[in-house]
Amino acid sequence: MEIRRVFLKLSGEALVGAKKSGFDEATVKGVAAQVKRSMDTGVEIGIVIGGGNFWRGRTSESIDRTKADQIGMLATVMNCIYVSEIFRSAGMETEILTPFACGSMTKLFSKDRANKYFRQGKVVFFAGGTGHPYFSTDTGVTLRAVEMDADCILLAKSIDGIYDSDPAKNPNAKRYDSISIQEVIDKKLEVMDLTASIMCMEHKIPMAVFDLNEKDSISNAMQGKINGTIVTVE
Repeated sequence: MEIRRVFLKLSGEALVGAKKSGFDEATVKGVAAQVKRSMDTGVEIGIVIGGGNFWRGRTSESIDRTKADQIGMLATVMNCIYVSEIFRSAGMETEILTPFACGSMTKLFSKDRANKYFRQGKVVFFAGGTGHPYFSTDTGVTLRAVEMDADCILLAKSIDGIYDSDPAKNPNAKRYDSISIQEVIDKKLEVMDLTASIMCMEHKIPMAVFDLNEKDSISNAMQGKINGTIVTVE
């Protein structure tokens, strides 16, 4: 499949590198270099970043779920501002779109505005999730990928694919090279949350899951070379 427009989902935890929180600048610079190589071939790239390197609000019972999710949305905005600046230092033009106003730091999302930036050859960051509580950044990236007619979603994680059980707990866990989205849903595999998986199935958007920290994994994935798991939708 020729990839014309791709959405890349970066795990917040994967950007930490060897640290426990925040960013590992060398890791982010490595991501930027790979994305630039793909941009130079004409691929249009939208990026969504999780907030797990800063905030895991669902683990706290002391905070209202809505407020916890709002903090998580702001964590994704911080991530996008930081990664966007690293991308700029690597020679790319970027824009950050959010579903809510953030002063002059971002611009409000609209499909027309995003398409304009894509036509201008910019990397477009989609921060703030859906703008509503009870939806994860998995659902956010799927929603934006559907709205923006993306060809596929690439999930760069701190794990190298989809397994039939947790490889951290089960040394005999089996990694799938390819699996259908229906099987992901039926087996309740933790690729994305259920809402996002169903949206991918309904709108026939394929996915690939791979290890962010593997050498050239992003640029390879954008050429269709997946060392991980391909999620089919047919």
